[in-house]
Amino acid sequence: MRGALAAALVAVALVALPAGAAAAAAPPPTTLTTVAPPGIDTPVQGLRRIEALDARQPGLALTGRAVLRAVLRDDRYAGALRAHPGARSSVFVKDGVRWQVSLFTAGRRPREVAVAYVDDATGRVTESWTGWQVSWTMARGYPGAFGRKATALWVWLPLTLLFVVPFLDRRRPWRGPALDLAALALLGVSFACFSHARVDLSVPLTLPPLLYLLGRLLWLGLRRRPDPAAVRDLPLLVPVRWLAVGLLFLVGFRAGLDLANANVIDVGYSGVLGADALGDGRRLWGNFPGDNLHGDTYGPIAYLAYVPFEQLLPWSGHWDDLPAAKGVSVTADLACIALLYLLGRRLRGPELGVVLAYAWAACPFTLLTLASNSNDTLIGAFVLGALLAVDRPVTRGAMVGLAGWAKFAPLALAPLLATAGGGTRGRPGRFLLGLGLVSAVSLAIVLAYGGLPAFWHRTLGYQDTRSAPFSLWGQFPGWRPFQGVVQAAGVLLAVGVAVVPRRRDLVGLAALSAAVLLALQLGVTYWFYLYLSWLLGPLLVAVLGRYGTSTWSIASARPADDARTTTALTQGSSSDGSNRTDIWVRRLSMACSRTTPSTPPRAPVIPTSVT
Repeated sequence: MRGALAAALVAVALVALPAGAAAAAAPPPTTLTTVAPPGIDTPVQGLRRIEALDARQPGLALTGRAVLRAVLRDDRYAGALRAHPGARSSVFVKDGVRWQVSLFTAGRRPREVAVAYVDDATGRVTESWTGWQVSWTMARGYPGAFGRKATALWVWLPLTLLFVVPFLDRRRPWRGPALDLAALALLGVSFACFSHARVDLSVPLTLPPLLYLLGRLLWLGLRRRPDPAAVRDLPLLVPVRWLAVGLLFLVGFRAGLDLANANVIDVGYSGVLGADALGDGRRLWGNFPGDNLHGDTYGPIAYLAYVPFEQLLPWSGHWDDLPAAKGVSVTADLACIALLYLLGRRLRGPELGVVLAYAWAACPFTLLTLASNSNDTLIGAFVLGALLAVDRPVTRGAMVGLAGWAKFAPLALAPLLATAGGGTRGRPGRFLLGLGLVSAVSLAIVLAYGGLPAFWHRTLGYQDTRSAPFSLWGQFPGWRPFQGVVQAAGVLLAVGVAVVPRRRDLVGLAALSAAVLLALQLGVTYWFYLYLSWLLGPLLVAVLGRYGTSTWSIASARPADDARTTTALTQGSSSDGSNRTDIWVRRLSMACSRTTPSTPPRAPVIPTSVT
C-alpha cells in the first residue's frame, strides 16, 4: 500500500510539472472586464454604473433618477445616509435587468455602507441592507442559498430527531451519547438565525455548544483512568438492524437530494475552476474569473481532487449545476460513511460500524455540506483515513498531508498523529515520510501553476487579512487581542497533546483529533457550519466508540517484543489488576492451544488489546 501511494504521488507530480511549465510561460487570460463601484478594488460581476440618471436604459422602464428617489424613501437606506454625512449614492444596473443603489462614504477610500435593490416594473424597493450584509450576501438569509431543500424544516427537524433520539438512554436520558449529539444538534438554532439574516444572534449562539464539545472531547482524550463506559453497552432505543435499514434509506435520500435539488456554492465552484486550470495547463493562483475572484484561496489538493471528475464531466464555462462538483461531494460523503463503518468494525465490530455510519448519514450538518457541494467533506474523509491508517504511519502521514494541503488548518494534526500508533513513539519518521511525499507533490504543483509568492498572497495572505461577520472576532474588532490568545491556545493544544499523558487507544486519539480541529476553528475570523464536517467523524468515534469492550487497538503494530497484552477494560492503564489479567489471558490462550490446537475455544474469550 505504501509503494502504491508513493508511486501515485510521483505520477501526479510528473503529470503536473510539464503542464505547469507551460502555464508559467503563458500570460494569464483577461477575464475581469466588469466595472466596479468607486473605491472598491474588486471587480463586481455584471455591474454597470449609470452616469446619466435621466437617460433611459435599454430594456428598462425606469430611469436612474426615479430609482434613486424610490431608494431615498426607504427607512433603512435613509438611516444609513443620515449616519454618514457627506456620503453619496451611485446607481447601477446589474446583469442588465436589476437596479441597484449603493451608498459610499466620503474620503479617499470610500466604503459601501448601504445597498438597495429596486424592481423595474413596480418601482418598489425589494431589498435594502446595511452593515455586514452589504458586502456579505451570504449573511442576507436568502432562502436556499446553502443546500436548498436540505435546510427546509421538513428535512432538518426529522434528521435532528433521527440523529439524537436513537441514542437516548432509557434509564438516564439526560446523560450518555445523546447529550453530546444533542449539543451538536443545538447548533441548528444558530443556523436558523443565520438563515433568517440574524448573524448578530447566530454567532453568539454557536459558542455554548462548541465550547461544551471542546471540553467533552478533551475530557475523553486526556482521561487516563479506566473509562466507565467501557463496561456498558452503547445505549440504543432501537435495534442495530433498524439503524442499518435507516442508513440505506438515508444514503439514497442524501445522494438523490444532492443530485436533484441542491446548489453548488462558490467553494465547490472553485474546485471545478482549479481542476479545469490544472487539466488545461493554465496558471491557477491569481487567475480566477470575476464571478469567483477569490476562489483560489485553497491548497493544491483542494483542486487536484476535482480533476478526475472535471475531466469526466467538463466545466461548461459558466457557474451552472457543475456536475463535477456534485460528483466530488457525493463521493466524499460516501467515503466518510464507509470509513466510519470500517473504523467501527475494527474498534468494536460490525454493529458499531453501522452505528457510526448511520450517525454521519443522519446528521443534518453533513447533509448541509453535501447539498452545498462544498469541499469540506473531503477534509473529513482525509481525517478519518488518517485514523483508520493509525497502524500504517506512512499512509497516516499522507492523509494528514492531503487534508492540510487542501485547507491548511488540518496540518495542526501532525504532532498528534505523528506520535500515534505502535512502535517507539508512533514511528514519527515514517509518518513524516508520508507527509513529506504529499508536501513535495503539492509544492511542485504550486511552483508550476503560479509560484510561491502568488500562492502565499492568494491563500494564507488573503485569509489573514479577510474580515467576516461569522465569528465574534469579525463582529467585534476590538476583541482581536483575545483572538490572538485563543489562536495561541489552539496551537499549544495541537503541540501539547502529542507529548502530554493521554488516553492511548483509538477513542482517545479520535477525541483529541476532533478537539484540535475544533480549538483551531474557535480562533478563526471566518467560521461556518460546513466546517463541522472536518471533526464530526472523529467526534462520533469518540462519543459512540467508547462504549463496550475494545476488539482493536491503535498499538497493534507494535513489535512483539515490545508488546504487552492487556484487556481493553483497562483502557491502557498499568495497574496491578491489568497485570494479573495479562497472566490470566496468556495462560488461557496457552491452555486452549494445547487442548484444541485446530479450532478456537468455545468459551467466551476476553477481547484483547496491546498498549
